[in-house]
Amino acid sequence: MSSSAAFAVVTFDSGHQDMIHDAQMDFLGTKLATCSCDKTVRVYDVNIIDGSHTFLAQLKGHEGPVWQVGWAHPRYGTMLASCSFDRKVIFWKQTEEVKSDGREILKWNATFVYEGHDSSVNSVCWAPPEWGLMLACGSSDGGITILSFENERWEIRKIAAAHMLGCNAVSWAPAQMPSLDRLDKQVKRFASGGCDNMVKIWREENDHFVEEAMLEGHRDWVRDVAWSPSAGLTKVKIASCSQDRSVIIWNNKEGDGISFTPEILQRFDDVIWHVSWNFVGDVLAVSGGDNQVSLWKKHESDKWECISDSSK
Repeated sequence: MSSSAAFAVVTFDSGHQDMIHDAQMDFLGTKLATCSCDKTVRVYDVNIIDGSHTFLAQLKGHEGPVWQVGWAHPRYGTMLASCSFDRKVIFWKQTEEVKSDGREILKWNATFVYEGHDSSVNSVCWAPPEWGLMLACGSSDGGITILSFENERWEIRKIAAAHMLGCNAVSWAPAQMPSLDRLDKQVKRFASGGCDNMVKIWREENDHFVEEAMLEGHRDWVRDVAWSPSAGLTKVKIASCSQDRSVIIWNNKEGDGISFTPEILQRFDDVIWHVSWNFVGDVLAVSGGDNQVSLWKKHESDKWECISDSSK
């Protein structure tokens, strides 16, 4: 693999007392949330210019390891969702409180706790903001729940038995996808990955979500899926990674309907835990059990090339 770019590394003590499972920047890149086996979520202000940070809050409410966190779009305020082994999804919101002396302080509160799953909740992902305040949650009980904030309350839709043995990851499609739908009708979709080695695509239909496609290619548990945020108007891309040490790019071209063609990015030396696209969807970050992160980009030769590798 070639390495034509360098990583700018900034490290700091997170304050967590155990292993960190996830770290997510907010939409504007000014806040960082981390979660850990220590059952807490920690939030920081981040200066993206010099990498400095300020600790803001420690959020306590989970009773088990916290696996993942996700920021809502800022049009809905400063809101964060977290999921845990304790079967809970907690919604956290930052609010301003005015003290008796006139001082304004920022507080984080748990505004809603969802406890409808029978096993660990492994993944949370916010839908595109055009569709409202909507969160998908994937659980080891095999189910996926879609929580939507409507009429001042959280509405619940559940897909039972979405994946045999459990769901590990969920990822929403972008709001605009003319390659899959007519220009006058945009459909809500998301992808999921599970312990049945499958990637599945779900489509909203008559206020329910139904299975639209099942993508077979992995030989072991699918650990993560990531729908490309912007692949142009004529192409759709989904990345998935697996316990089988592979990353697959699923490609759909205009006119192919919901048919996806698998393209193996590479087989790695260890389990791949996470895949993530950049903002425009042309660079894929891959991280695995060897604690390495690599960046991949598809060039004019139509081949994926490693453009940066943290092991170098």
